[in-house]
Amino acid sequence: MKTIFKSLLLIILITKMAYAADEYPTLAIEAKAPDFLLKGIDNKMHSLKTYAAAKVLIVYFTCNHCPTAQAYEDRIQKIVNTYKPKGLQLVAIMPNDDKAVRFDELGYTDISDSFAEMKMRAKDKKYTYPYLYDGATQTTAQKYGAVATPHAYVFDKARTLKYVGRIDDEERIGKQKTQDLVDAIESVLKNEPVAVPV
Repeated sequence: MKTIFKSLLLIILITKMAYAADEYPTLAIEAKAPDFLLKGIDNKMHSLKTYAAAKVLIVYFTCNHCPTAQAYEDRIQKIVNTYKPKGLQLVAIMPNDDKAVRFDELGYTDISDSFAEMKMRAKDKKYTYPYLYDGATQTTAQKYGAVATPHAYVFDKARTLKYVGRIDDEERIGKQKTQDLVDAIESVLKNEPVAVPV
């Protein structure tokens, strides 16, 4: 009986995930950036207009507790350090409701996803980019169709989407063969098509 119950729960979960993917599809290449109004860890409200001067805008969905997101923190900071002088602005958005994070998901992290903990994480890791909270409603994540953390969206100066997806193809630390996000940034800065846009 337990096995049947677990199987039914799994079917319901898979159905809900498929429905959510249809209901909130990932933004298509050449789509315009959806606006947002979110509170940052600086306690100020941020929107697309806040970053109007940037030549390249990366909207980057990430979170505190995800081990994959944590694995990319230093690489994301390095990308920001390298490309900010060239006109790049990265905006990190945390889409998780910390009240929905299960206890068993915290077994491999030092921190959860509350707004207060976002401030702690950013201070500890010395983020030099905005970190915004979308966890209460997840409205922005739904508009963009974010499906994982991390998930990057690269927009040109006109805020047209040119790349969406992963940072790189790493399967093991230090073994990445492609730098998908960096390649996209380089292409957008040169006003060239992104070779692999998704």
